[in-house]
Amino acid sequence: MNATYDNSKQLAARRQALKAALSELGDLRPGQLTARFRKCGKPNCHCATAGDPGHGPSFSLTRVVAGKTVTRIIPAGPAVAQTQAQLEEYRRFRALSHELVEVSEALCEASLKHPPAAADAAQKKGS
Repeated sequence: MNATYDNSKQLAARRQALKAALSELGDLRPGQLTARFRKCGKPNCHCATAGDPGHGPSFSLTRVVAGKTVTRIIPAGPAVAQTQAQLEEYRRFRALSHELVEVSEALCEASLKHPPAAADAAQKKGS
């Protein structure tokens, strides 16, 4: 786990903070945005000269869906910036959810080591 926590109260507070941060996430999407340049193949075109990157950029979003790679063309302009923001939000979601699982697991482990007092009293009474 990234941070060390001294007790269950700190873990519970961190879990609540992570839940709040997750609820504030905006639009998100997984994948990789790639700028692509193409050469048209015409001998007199600027893209035929050495060192010219070619026509473009055109942007494609690639992700895996049900084990298959899916690529979608993203139009140039505001859609590219919007897609980049959505991808960044997805990365934030993954980091937050990963930490939430770690904190939750630490809370579960702590509850096994130190069961609540009510559970101890119930066990002593035989309930």
